Amino acid sequence: MTEEIILREATFSPRVKTYIFFVVLGVLCSTVIGIVLVPFWIFGIGQWLSGKYFKTLSCQITNKNLKFSKGLILHIEKTIPVENIQDLSFVGGPVLRYFGLTLIKIETAGGGGGPHHQNMMSMLGINDAESFKTQILQQREIVINQKHGYGNAAANTTQQTQTIDHTQLLTDIKHELIEIKNALKSK
Repeated sequence: MTEEIILREATFSPRVKTYIFFVVLGVLCSTVIGIVLVPFWIFGIGQWLSGKYFKTLSCQITNKNLKFSKGLILHIEKTIPVENIQDLSFVGGPVLRYFGLTLIKIETAGGGGGPHHQNMMSMLGINDAESFKTQILQQREIVINQKHGYGNAAANTTQQTQTIDHTQLLTDIKHELIEIKNALKSK
């Protein structure tokens, strides 16, 4: 077993705090009970909780996994083997664009018949998100190639030998077919 090595630690935009503050404010304003809590949210508790949430954000790419954690009350930690990543996409609606943020959604290979959201992970506000996405995909390719034996000399030699064997087999089949064709013509 090889040791897990951290390749890159993500940094997050401080604008995530402002985004969280306004999203929660919008939710509070849309509920009857929330209207009562709006002054408390605006005058102190909102900035404090948004800052605390921001400090819980963590994301790392290792040589084997993508690790992500977030949350205050409901703390979520996910570790996804990079070879299980099926799709990476950017989500940037008008509100996210206004705050200059990007949401990276990661879809993984599903296991079993569980809900679809269990195979998803979202990371909000990663600085240099395009570069981070590219590094995840590159590491995924490296792991998949190592798993299937591509990239090392022994595997390449075996693959070349199999290709030569297949070529020889096809050539032999071709000669047999020509002989059959000539035999049928002569009858």
